[in-house]
Amino acid sequence: MAGKLHFSLVSPERELFSGQVDQVDAPGAEGDFGVLADHAPFMTTLKEGRVKVYNGGAVTTYVIQGGFADVTPDGLTILAEQAEEVAA
Repeated sequence: MAGKLHFSLVSPERELFSGQVDQVDAPGAEGDFGVLADHAPFMTTLKEGRVKVYNGGAVTTYVIQGGFADVTPDGLTILAEQAEEVAA
């Protein structure tokens, strides 16, 4: 079984999410990408779109209006210009 990824989603107003997840898919400016535990480090800008957070079979979706994604050995942090959770 794959390990968990620490993920944080932050907007200027507040932190929307912080915790351990299975996978995160995000809308990169140069193409959509997915991040799992132990992903190679990188940083990229984000375009408007949806961030999908997969955890234990559940999927939570957030709409973002651009920002930055930073993948480090500690996990993934998304600093979004604007973000809100999409109701299921």
